Amino acid sequence: MKSYFITGLLVLVPLCITIWVLSTLIGFMDQSLLLLPVAWRPEAQFGHAVPGIGAILTLLIVFGTGVIATNFFGKRLIEFWEALLARVPVVKSIYYSVKQVSDTLFSDSGQAFRKALLVQYPRQGSWTIGFLTGQPGGDVANHLPGEYVSVYIPTTPNPTSGFFLMMPAADVVELDMSVDEALKYIISMGVVAPASKLKP
Repeated sequence: MKSYFITGLLVLVPLCITIWVLSTLIGFMDQSLLLLPVAWRPEAQFGHAVPGIGAILTLLIVFGTGVIATNFFGKRLIEFWEALLARVPVVKSIYYSVKQVSDTLFSDSGQAFRKALLVQYPRQGSWTIGFLTGQPGGDVANHLPGEYVSVYIPTTPNPTSGFFLMMPAADVVELDMSVDEALKYIISMGVVAPASKLKP
């Protein structure tokens, strides 16, 4: 009975968590329906809510924003909008801080989470996986002799929290492993190991 119970958990737990994450995400994206007039919403059209319609609307809004932002007039509109926000003290600091992070994470020119690294943490002889996020900048770089890199060390099994370290470049080992493989390895607490690659 214990074996059957554990087998059932192994089947149902990933399935239930996947359904819960998807339903939460779709429910959050469905909030975009609040932007529509009441008469246009699914409740008024069909008499009941239709899950997923808001998610489609959200994706269309994001896609449409990207199309507008890439043309000449869209770029001028964004420049005007950002110049307007720059005049509001509190909004300016929040907006530009978030913009810097999002540009680093999502832009093609950003270097965040582009490489998986093997680093010694939290002490010598103890190794873990980290991600290259760039190089130290500002006045911090003036106090670090030699070549240093910025490394994000995620926690297990929740990689959204972790530690930010600045380490000598000579102390990190670049892994022949994709970021996705490294994240799976971390989230699974080392259970789901990447496929071995033979060195030439």
